Amino acid sequence: MGITPGDLARRKILPSLFKRYCSRQIPEGSAIIGVARGEMDNAGYRQMAAEAIREFAGGRHCDDGTLDTFLDLLHYQLVDARGERGWTELKSLLTDDHVRSFYFSVAPGLFGDLAERLHLHGMTTPECRVVVEKPFGHDLETARALNQTLAAHFEENQIYRIDHYLGKETVQNLMAIRFGNLLFEPLWNSQYVDHIQITVAESVGVGGRGGYYDTAGAMRDMVQNHLMQLLCLIAMEPPARFDPDAVRDEKLKVIRALQPVAPHHIVRGQYGPGEDDTPDYRTAVDNPRSTTESYVALKAEVENWRWAGTPFYLRTGKRLKARSSVINVVFKNLPHSIFGEEAGSHTNILSIRLQPNEGITLRVTIKEPGPGGMRLIDVPLDMTFADALGPDGEDPPDAYERLIMDVMRGNQTLFMRGDEVEAAWAWTDPIIANWEARGDVPKPYESGSAGPGHAEQILARDKRVWIGIAP
Repeated sequence: MGITPGDLARRKILPSLFKRYCSRQIPEGSAIIGVARGEMDNAGYRQMAAEAIREFAGGRHCDDGTLDTFLDLLHYQLVDARGERGWTELKSLLTDDHVRSFYFSVAPGLFGDLAERLHLHGMTTPECRVVVEKPFGHDLETARALNQTLAAHFEENQIYRIDHYLGKETVQNLMAIRFGNLLFEPLWNSQYVDHIQITVAESVGVGGRGGYYDTAGAMRDMVQNHLMQLLCLIAMEPPARFDPDAVRDEKLKVIRALQPVAPHHIVRGQYGPGEDDTPDYRTAVDNPRSTTESYVALKAEVENWRWAGTPFYLRTGKRLKARSSVINVVFKNLPHSIFGEEAGSHTNILSIRLQPNEGITLRVTIKEPGPGGMRLIDVPLDMTFADALGPDGEDPPDAYERLIMDVMRGNQTLFMRGDEVEAAWAWTDPIIANWEARGDVPKPYESGSAGPGHAEQILARDKRVWIGIAP
């Protein structure tokens, strides 16, 4: 597997590979090759990897000799993505009897150069795979161009467009909950579901990604991919079978059923300074006139038989009050309560927590204990995966662990297909074009808040409210 020794490799890829090695899922004789344009030798690369694993792998088996044997699998090779330097040496490190996966954690402008040289030097095989990190395009036009570039050198079944959200245990459990339990699927439609809220809140700012982020914004960086994928998994029809194309066919149908978003159904925001002296967005990106959004909230509608009339409310933002990713499925109220008005109004909510503390909570109504009559309260039925399923003393697997192993196994179920990416951009582009045509300026919001107050109006028009952001 070829990877570059950048920040993603340090924080996610190398620690994930090490954990899978500890679980005996990477066979002896495999080679993990770091590829970049910087000067480094094997010893330097292995030292960098060891430091990254000790910092980000949760201390997993670092002191029993396992780390040393894992480091023996690592090699480093300098290559020139747009020249000929290093490619012959890279080929000499590959063996003929292993699956080859090439991880393109690079700028999209290098995809074509890398793919061309891999073919030119005879390193691709019918069984090889290429992993492509986001952003996959800046708009529909560039996404199509990237798809065409990759298609010139690889078959679609060799291309793995990675979205780490899809590797989270809870995200995959969406399908198990829906299609593996008779309890939920009969209720999973507009007859019983009042609305659905999808929230991906971050407590951090743009950090060191300011240069990239100011050209992208929350709509391109989060809504077009992460939130879109969550919406698809919530709204999709049951696939005929659990295989990659059957699942992705149903996701594509959801995207194509999305209606255009009216301007009054979407709010953009940009964070201001925080009480802890953190800089505001414009200072963080070094652009005092920036009109890029760090927050988006919108109302989406899926016009098909299952979901007609049921709104999907999506929001995401940086420098919010807590780090929290959650899907709330809010069921309709009872058509008639036998307990009278004094019992109050009670709503069943299925909360699917993606981070932190992955798990599922179903809020149900029961009688409050005590002799005070029939007083009703809402209580959670809680399943936190770390408590219910995790081995003692072991962290839950990282999303990249599963996704990388799926690449090696040739399983594309959790990866986006080319037509799926293009359909998502086709829905997103008109929203962004409308902002630019109107000269829209994001609403300011206070760092550490729940976002701009204008976002409340999206639900208030429908006599609904956002469910609070909680860690």
